[in-house]
Amino acid sequence: MHWDSSLYDRQHAFVFKYGEDVLALLDPQAGERILDVGCGTGHLTGVIAEAGAEVTGIDSSPEMIATARAAYPNINFVVADASDFHFDETFDAVFSNAALHWVARAEPAVVCMSGALKPGGRLVVEFGGKGNIARIARATERAVLEIAGVAVNADNYFPSIGEYASLLERYGLQVATAALFDRMTKLEEGEDGLRNWLMMFRRSLFSGLSDDVKRRIFERVEDQLRDSLFKDGCWHADYRRLRITAYKERVNLDWRD
Repeated sequence: MHWDSSLYDRQHAFVFKYGEDVLALLDPQAGERILDVGCGTGHLTGVIAEAGAEVTGIDSSPEMIATARAAYPNINFVVADASDFHFDETFDAVFSNAALHWVARAEPAVVCMSGALKPGGRLVVEFGGKGNIARIARATERAVLEIAGVAVNADNYFPSIGEYASLLERYGLQVATAALFDRMTKLEEGEDGLRNWLMMFRRSLFSGLSDDVKRRIFERVEDQLRDSLFKDGCWHADYRRLRITAYKERVNLDWRD
């Protein structure tokens, strides 16, 4: 995907605002080396740096990284794929908020994150879990099929607790806590909130369609979801989040212990 980073910050600030709760779990300390995977425009990376940690942010979007570098010139930001990266030095912690559901190659991403951690280092992540945006996704798929005659998949990678915990443990990350929970999320811009969300996060589904066809699709999606997701003049996204903390296992080669 190509991201409009300024629009992301302007209309979808809830993404990193909710991430502040995840930062409390990370509890960054002065002098720690921390990697922020899928850092976006860098706002949470900046908060980690304010705690005195030496933080590096990576994101696959050059647009997001350019915005992050402009906002936080003293932080190291790198354009890198979450499923294909390597650093010569390891980190005390790996953090990720609202990013890993965009990484279709989940197993290579876990390999990279595990490899980036020191033994005993911690992983703190939150992203879309099983059932995330289920109502929006199904309504969008139906509307595109009905109006454009095209079958699409409006989901991302949304694993269950068991699926992702097993993947982490396969690569040396011992899961400490795991929670899957609903978080209905208010969207900005009132009546236009849902279609703005679709154009930001599902833009590829409408590639090549005329403005008139897109308008009709948006109207059809809104008609399907108004009773359940439109409250008090605002649209809400039916988010379900997966939040996990884990630790890199320490390998002890002394058979006597």
